[in-house]
Amino acid sequence: MRVFLGITGASGAPYAARLVEALSGADVELGISASSAGIEVLATELYANPRLSRDETLTRLLERARGGNVTVYEPNDWKSPYASGSAKVDAYVICPCSMGTLGTVASGAMSNLIHRAASVALKEGRRLVLVPRETPLSTIHLENMLRLRQAGAVVLFAAPGFYHGADSIDDLVDFVVGRCLDQLGVENALVPRWGQ
Repeated sequence: MRVFLGITGASGAPYAARLVEALSGADVELGISASSAGIEVLATELYANPRLSRDETLTRLLERARGGNVTVYEPNDWKSPYASGSAKVDAYVICPCSMGTLGTVASGAMSNLIHRAASVALKEGRRLVLVPRETPLSTIHLENMLRLRQAGAVVLFAAPGFYHGADSIDDLVDFVVGRCLDQLGVENALVPRWGQ
């Protein structure tokens, strides 16, 4: 299975880090691209240093990968396989997904690889999961989410449930990541299934 992970500038770096762990451990070919704001959020929320360089931030993030089938692409790498519908890609996820990215994708604009990959997913009818984390939501946010849902994307809000008996922040992160993996079609046992 081949999956693209875009990381943008919304709060939620622990979700992205856990996705890297889970996807790389699931024998998935994983392509990652992080925007400049995404790098800053990763550096701030995971490593408590917003001034950490792009290279150091990505190096640390990749230490979480459990397999060797992970490739990082620069945001302006238009030669990436994820920039074309002719490449075989099974699923795309943007996590966290800023409202700026969500709005750009909803408008059909493409100024970086993350936007382009999402556009490819929509035009090719492939799985696209967007994981926004914003509150409160404006009418513009809601309309953009509706537009993307109508275009075929899954809007999976970074809103963990508590009914599974979470004891830690990691449990709450796993709840959202588990739901995301389900939408991508990746088997997982991150949280107990309801009724089991």
